[in-house]
Amino acid sequence: MSKADELREVMRTEGAAIAENTQAFNEGRYESVADLEDYEELKSEARAIKEDAIERLPELLDELTETVEENGGTVYLADDAEDANAYIRDVVDDREAERVVKSKSMTSEEIEVNDALKADDVDVVETDLGEWVLQVADEAPSHIVAPAIHKSREAIAELFNEVFDPEEPLETAQELTHFAREKLGEQIVDAEVGITGANFLAADTGTMALVTSEGNARKTVAATDTQITVAGVEKIVPSVGDLDPFIELIGRSGTGQDITSYVSLLTPPVDTPVVDFEDDETPLSEFDSDREFHLVLIDNGRMAMREDDQLRETLYCIRCSACSNSCANFQSVGGHAFGGETYSGGIATGWEAGIEGLDVAEEFNDLCTGCTRCVNACPVEIDIPWINTVVRDRINREGERPADWLVDGLVPDEEDEGAPLQKRFFGNFETVAKLGSTTAPLSNWLADTSASRWAMSWALDIDPRRDLPTFERETLVEWAGKRDSTVSDPERRAVLYLDLYTNHVQVDRGKAAVRALEALGVDVVVPEAPSSGRAPLSQGMVATAQDHAERVVDSLSPHVEDGRDIVVVEPSDHALFQREYEKLLDSAAFTDLAENSYEVLEYVYGLLDNGADGSALTTAEGDEIAYHSHCQQRTLGLEAHTVAVLEECGYNVVTSDVECCGMAGSFGYKGDYYEVSMDVGDRLRGQLQAEGVRDRPVVASGTSCLEQIDSLLERQPRHPVELLVD
Repeated sequence: MSKADELREVMRTEGAAIAENTQAFNEGRYESVADLEDYEELKSEARAIKEDAIERLPELLDELTETVEENGGTVYLADDAEDANAYIRDVVDDREAERVVKSKSMTSEEIEVNDALKADDVDVVETDLGEWVLQVADEAPSHIVAPAIHKSREAIAELFNEVFDPEEPLETAQELTHFAREKLGEQIVDAEVGITGANFLAADTGTMALVTSEGNARKTVAATDTQITVAGVEKIVPSVGDLDPFIELIGRSGTGQDITSYVSLLTPPVDTPVVDFEDDETPLSEFDSDREFHLVLIDNGRMAMREDDQLRETLYCIRCSACSNSCANFQSVGGHAFGGETYSGGIATGWEAGIEGLDVAEEFNDLCTGCTRCVNACPVEIDIPWINTVVRDRINREGERPADWLVDGLVPDEEDEGAPLQKRFFGNFETVAKLGSTTAPLSNWLADTSASRWAMSWALDIDPRRDLPTFERETLVEWAGKRDSTVSDPERRAVLYLDLYTNHVQVDRGKAAVRALEALGVDVVVPEAPSSGRAPLSQGMVATAQDHAERVVDSLSPHVEDGRDIVVVEPSDHALFQREYEKLLDSAAFTDLAENSYEVLEYVYGLLDNGADGSALTTAEGDEIAYHSHCQQRTLGLEAHTVAVLEECGYNVVTSDVECCGMAGSFGYKGDYYEVSMDVGDRLRGQLQAEGVRDRPVVASGTSCLEQIDSLLERQPRHPVELLVD
């Protein structure tokens, strides 16, 4: 089955439930964190604790081992899954256990302990409702927090009725949960060993924090006399006091709850007497409380990740799933497609690359489009898109491909170890755009012929259903070079930095930007400059992106030194200047560029806010428009500037709130991902076609957004700056 077929099938069978549930979690997160006055401070505090813990991990491992052993428990540090399972099997065998009950644990999924114990004829029962549903269905989790998120209530009812054949068919959520509780209660009573995970482990006391929604972890611990806790070494934090910010953040980030139903702080072996469920006469206090506790800490590649400057941040992850819920692509396909052997969502690339290898990460890595909506959502401030980019770069360099030598000779990039042809094509779009404009309109005619579309589909997997860009013969730089500035006594001076589309395809929005700035008294120059590197970076071609970044700095620095501001039309290029260039440039060069560059409507807002005469701009009298902000523009917090400018110019503005339009640069052009792109776009189409919005003209800030909306709607969108100079 092709990648496109796999994605189509998962969207058909699981997409509706995944979309409904992830979007509900995501909306809940927005509402819940809005109640926190110190949300950003909490995130930074949590980040600092994780940074410190991973830095001091060997020391904290020793401290935790000492405290657990002082408490009467045993600590085993397992090198890998096989090592961990061997230890757990010995403990279960020594206890002569016939049944093991488990609470939810992704780390136990990672080591596949269920299969190991079943090989010894041990009955393993999942007690988390979602995990139990999947155990009954013999399916894998599709979400880090809500493992059965892909299953609807109707599907679960059908499963239970078929497998258990109850006297009365089950239908409602209440009936289903009551049935599950009764069944699981019977299983827990007979268990001898309980296995739990741990959200956090405090080195100073040996205390484990368990954050759950159902209380099943407490039952798993209390009802059995032998507890085994399985956790990755990265779960260790220095002290119990360090748990505060995580408890505040984990529920809000994952499911949108201000606090989860159960927060259990256990310092095992716990003193709770072991219940004899067959003796309902003896007081609980008189039962034996002699318990065993085994803490199995898993390395399984984590210590190597700690030494890897690019994957190290993955270890800060607290498994909240905010990156999944805020991801537009994940909302469409879920973790069975957007995930590896164990982990799913944006952060899964780091986990799977570190634990399983690049081959596993490669299976889903391209579903991260780098939209950055997970960046603000992550409660420990992990740069998840960057991890995905770096892993993509490493995947590109794996293995040899046919005619690598020929491709290397034809393309001007810096990828001396090769990358798939499709990625090389999109990563070198600057060359394509220059050739397209130079030979237009012939290039446009030729590209759209049946033969060309077939060839592009065959060789590059460019989906023939997607319209291709139409190149302008005269670029914006050439247009600007033929005209004189209309500003004789400038209030400010600026250099307009052009992205490839504004210079070669959507030239009108560039002209509008020049005219709008000049109307506000800004002297504007439009120099020839290298493309930003966004195109190669999105393909994981980091060396090529770095080369672009360095040449962009060389090109723009003289203008900055000359006192000009840098104004950027394309939000994704501006985001590069503000975020990713920090990874590609030296600190001074990055800071100089970042501090002097502005998104174009952000700049207009600043001019108006500082007294520029707005009457020179075109104004409206309450004209209704719909505005879709670019994903990376929202991550930078710049959506409000555009809305404010449009409203000051007299427009009545409604805004979309989808996380991404689904186009995401080249992603929507690729045959494997075209239908995912359109499925994501459908959510935007729904908002733009809603009652009260469907008749409004649409404006959007991003190139990809404009392309996607143009394919979604009959009415053609425009860039907001074009409204200012109509």
